[in-house]
Amino acid sequence: MSHLHFWCRSVLAVLGAVSVGLFAGAASAALPIYGVKIVATYPHDTRAYTQGLFYLDGFLFESTGQIGQSNIRRVRLKDGVVLQSQAISPSMFGEGMVNWGQELISVTWQDRVGFRWDIKTLALKSTFSYPGEGWALTQNGVDLILSDGTPVVRFLDPRTFRERRRIRITAEGRPVSNLNEIEWVNGEIFGNIWQTNLIARIDPKTGAVKGWIDLTGLPETLRRRDSDAVANGIAYDAELDRLFVTGKYWPRLYEIDVKPKGVAR
Repeated sequence: MSHLHFWCRSVLAVLGAVSVGLFAGAASAALPIYGVKIVATYPHDTRAYTQGLFYLDGFLFESTGQIGQSNIRRVRLKDGVVLQSQAISPSMFGEGMVNWGQELISVTWQDRVGFRWDIKTLALKSTFSYPGEGWALTQNGVDLILSDGTPVVRFLDPRTFRERRRIRITAEGRPVSNLNEIEWVNGEIFGNIWQTNLIARIDPKTGAVKGWIDLTGLPETLRRRDSDAVANGIAYDAELDRLFVTGKYWPRLYEIDVKPKGVAR
C-alpha cells in the first residue's frame, strides 16, 4: 500500500495549480526558480520509503512508511548506517516526524494516531490522536507544523497537538497541496510537492510560495527506480548551514547548494 492510488485524483490537481499555472504562462507574476548544486553525496538506505527527515546533533532522524514496514530511525550521516530503529505498529502507515525537547513526535497517514518516542532510546512513550490525515511534520521552536496533504498547514501546540492557527498554501493565488515532507529552514517552510521534483519555499505567516527549488538533474530524478521512488526528504543543519535532500528508496542523500536558476512565468 502506498500513496500511489491518489495519483489521478491529486497529482493532476497539483500539476494544474503548480506546473501549468506557474510554468506555462498562466501566472500573473514571476516566482523565482532555484536550481541545485551537489556539494556532497552520502549513502541512503534503498529500503527506506522516506516520509520524514531532519538533522540533529550530528545525526539524521528518519521516519519511513508502507504498511508493515514503517519505522523511525537514527542514521549516521557519513555512511547511512542505521544506528537505532523502532518499528511502528505493522497495521499503520508511518509519515512525518520531528523532534521536540527530549522526544521525537511522529504521525501516521490515515490512522489519526501519533506517537511520542524517547529521543535517546527511541522507546515509545505515549500515543495521541488528531483529526485528518498526517503527511509531514516540522517545528519552528514554538509550534509543531503539520501538513495533511491539503493546501492547509496547521500550527499546533507541541504538548497537546491542538491547533493554534493555520495557513493556506498558495502560489500566485492558486492553492498548492500535497506537501509530503516539510522542513523549517531559516524562517521559511520548505516542502516537497509529492510526485514532482519541486520544493516550495513558503512564507509561514501568509502561506504564499516565495519560490521553487527544482531538484531535476539529481541522478534519481533522471532514472526513477519505480513509481514510488520520488524526491522526498529535506533536512537542515542550522549550525553549519547545510541543506540535505533525498527521496523514497533513493540510494543517495545529497548536501546541496541552492542557486538562482530563473523565474517561473
